[in-house]
Amino acid sequence: MIRPEDYTYHLPEERIAQYPLPERDSSKLLVYNKGEIQHAVFKDLADFLPSNAILFFNDTRVIHARLLFARPTGAQIEVFLLSPEAPHREMHRMMNTTASCVWRCAIGNLKRWKSNPLIVKTKNLELQALLVNRETGTVELRWTPTQFTLAEVLHQLGKTPLPPYIKRNARKLDESRYQTVYSRHEGAVAAPTAGLHFTNRVFDSLAQKGIEHDFLTLHVSAGTFQPIKTADALQHVMHEEQIVVSRRNLETLLRPGKLIVAVGTTSLRTLESLYWYGFKLLRQPQADFRITQYEPQQAAPAMPAPAEALHALLSKMDREKTDSLTGHTSLYIYPGYRFALCHGLITNFHLPGSTLMLLVAAFTGNDWKKIYQEALANNYRFLSYGDSSLLIP
Repeated sequence: MIRPEDYTYHLPEERIAQYPLPERDSSKLLVYNKGEIQHAVFKDLADFLPSNAILFFNDTRVIHARLLFARPTGAQIEVFLLSPEAPHREMHRMMNTTASCVWRCAIGNLKRWKSNPLIVKTKNLELQALLVNRETGTVELRWTPTQFTLAEVLHQLGKTPLPPYIKRNARKLDESRYQTVYSRHEGAVAAPTAGLHFTNRVFDSLAQKGIEHDFLTLHVSAGTFQPIKTADALQHVMHEEQIVVSRRNLETLLRPGKLIVAVGTTSLRTLESLYWYGFKLLRQPQADFRITQYEPQQAAPAMPAPAEALHALLSKMDREKTDSLTGHTSLYIYPGYRFALCHGLITNFHLPGSTLMLLVAAFTGNDWKKIYQEALANNYRFLSYGDSSLLIP
């Protein structure tokens, strides 16, 4: 049993950052290295990484997932896109869809949505939302002109999906600042916030030291904010997210003598999911790329070496004559988890008692308490627009 209350701390409301700092890389950086803690500024990150480090970034791009519709009565209904259903479930294909599509959504003020459709429009675009299934929150979107892609529709009519603990409406600055400078593949409804601190200046300083990096993709879902409501955290149902990895990712991971550092919990969960998929392929070469939260609990007493698991993924790519794999993961990392691939983690400071807090506790052991006490005592800013940490157990 894991009690969520054992992984909580007091987070004063005023410590939750409501706005980003004027400069991304001017945030504070808490460095935890083998039990020792130092305080720095994020622009100096390279000073605290060995030259053999390889950083893995999540290059997902946040979509304008909040759609606001006004009823003739004056009631406002929010349709928040969660996961694509049709005509495609792969995010990159869905974003290029034209004319119509179906999503599973979170719907605000659902009781006021008595009849179809809801409509919002600009001078050159009209979007309709039709409620397909009230219980599951399934919504069909239709728009004209039909040649617009969904990505273009959302960019014009949607709003930036700020986290629920940011107590303000999204503003123009959030369109760029709630997005990493290297974001590329549209599909996330929440930012991979560890990456928000990186600037070209930071990338240049890393390159000058010979520190390499690579990009993979996990489309962050709103489930990342879902609180643990069960008395035993092990009974919590994890959300599922779509991941895309490349042949280059695997070849980079297989290079010997490298310190693998995940930039963000999403990158870490993606990397660890690769190991578990390799484990599945070694037992069943035709296994689907779907990692459940229970995968580690089903592990054999003798687990394969990381290289063996990664080679199993490369073999699958060879068989299928492809250089990328798309899958889904619900991997749940909590204290007791044995990390297969990741040696370091760059991450912000997380909500008390959350699944992300459990992940940090799994990575740093009981020292998570010391890390968070230090951050609170030194006036760090918390959560998505807050400060950062470099954790090397």
